[in-house]
Amino acid sequence: QVQLAESGGGLVQAGGSLKLSCAASGRAFGSYSMGWFRQTPGKEREFVAAISWSGVSTRYAESVKGRFTISRDNAKNTVYLQMVSLKPEDTAVYYCAAGRYAITTTEADFGSWGQGTQVTVSS
Repeated sequence: QVQLAESGGGLVQAGGSLKLSCAASGRAFGSYSMGWFRQTPGKEREFVAAISWSGVSTRYAESVKGRFTISRDNAKNTVYLQMVSLKPEDTAVYYCAAGRYAITTTEADFGSWGQGTQVTVSS
């Protein structure tokens, strides 16, 4: 198991940028694929982005393609989500997650989750 802690959320105006970080503790961070999900009240948690253990492969939800970039630094046990051109509909609690598959976009494939960080985009 790996423990995850997100940071970097906050309030930003539409069109602005934020960079989320997810610090991992525990063993073998570099062997996990990582993902970002988000959730708004009353809705299902939805996939945002994923990255393979090596960082070579990435996946994005259609709604964020071209605006969000996932990356990782295995030496720092950290995964990032750079968000630009933010829209009010990006407002959500953002969660990072770790999974044992090579890369996946399926929530059930991720076994470890952080507590989440709030991102609010004002119009």
